[in-house]
Parts: sequence; structure tokens; C-alpha cells
Amino acid sequence: MSSDFEGYEQDFAVLTAEITSKIARVPRLPPDEKKQMVANVEKQLEEARELLEQMDLEVREIPPQSRGMYSNRMRSYKQEMGKLETDFKRSRIAYSDEVRNELLGDAGNSSENQRAHLLDNTERLERSSRRLEAGYQIAVETEQIGQEMLENLSHDREKIQRARDRLRDADANLGKSSRILTGMLRRLGTQAGLAVAKHRCKFQYSGAKRTVSSRPAWATE
Repeated sequence: MSSDFEGYEQDFAVLTAEITSKIARVPRLPPDEKKQMVANVEKQLEEARELLEQMDLEVREIPPQSRGMYSNRMRSYKQEMGKLETDFKRSRIAYSDEVRNELLGDAGNSSENQRAHLLDNTERLERSSRRLEAGYQIAVETEQIGQEMLENLSHDREKIQRARDRLRDADANLGKSSRILTGMLRRLGTQAGLAVAKHRCKFQYSGAKRTVSSRPAWATE
């Protein structure tokens, strides 16, 4: 069973190598040879698909414990087949464009000009879109910066308001302290005045007493 699969593998490898070589030669061939080469590649691609189907059937007959390795190889071959078909489609598109241009002449050139013009407009639109995106990003960043500035100003205003409140409280405390000190000074002044007056009275009384006691007896009669 595995020998049949390996035989199909060898045939598939040879066939895909030939297809790859022919696809690469298509763009460089003259128009008549290109047409024949395209038909030949289409036939070989069909043969490759049939080989893949045979290989897939062989894998299904392999015991499950040994099937994993062959399944992985089949996935690789299918991916290779898909790449060949994609490359061939591109080659056919290039071939069809060339044939159309040869048939249409100036009309074909006009189509190419239209395509080039369309591509140019597309690139312009993409550039404009990128500029708009850049402008939008700048606007968003500017809005964020403005928002941050407003928040900072709000915080600064709150700090200034708190500082004003503290100054107002300090001024009120100073006024209260000034009134208390003034009252204290007044009481101290009053007490000092009373003490001085008391002292003067006492001094005057003592002086008068000494004067009376020092007078002679005849002065009193």
C-alpha cells in the first residue's frame, strides 16, 4: 500500500516541477506559443489533481496508527497544488491582458491608461486617508492636552482658594489676638496707674505726718 503511495508521490513531484517551469516561461513566450503552453499547463494541472485524488484514496486505506505521517504529506501536496493553480491564474491574467491589447490596439492602451489612472486615484485616496487619520490623531492629542490643562487649572484654582481661606482665617485670628492684647494692655495700664496713685498718696501722707511732728510746741498753741 505505501509503495503505491510513494509511486504516486514521485509522479506528482515530476509533474509539478514541469508545471512550475512552464508557468514561469509563459510570460516570455510569443503569443502563439503562449496559447499552446497555457493549454498544456491546464492539461497537466488536471493530471496533478487526479494524482492527488489517487494519493488521498491510498491514505484512507492506510491503518490509523500509520496514517498521520501520510496525512501530513498530503496536506503539503495540496498546498503546493493550490500555489500552482494561483500562479497559473496570474499567468493567464497577464496573457489575457496581452491578447486583449493586441486585439484592441489603441483601445487596449486606453484600458491600460484607465487602469493606471485608477491606481493613481486610489493612491491619492489612501494618502488623503492617512493625512485625515494623522489630523484626527493630532486633534485627539490636542483635546487631551487641553483637558489636562483645564484639570491643572482647576487644581490650581482650588489651591489658591484654600490659600485665601487660610489667609482669611489667619487675619481673623490676628484681629482677635490684637483685641485681646489691647484689652490686656489697658488692664495693665489701669493697674499700673492705680499703683502709682496709691504710692503717691502714701508718700504724701508720710511727708505730712513728718511735717506735723517736727513743728515746735509754740507753733501749735
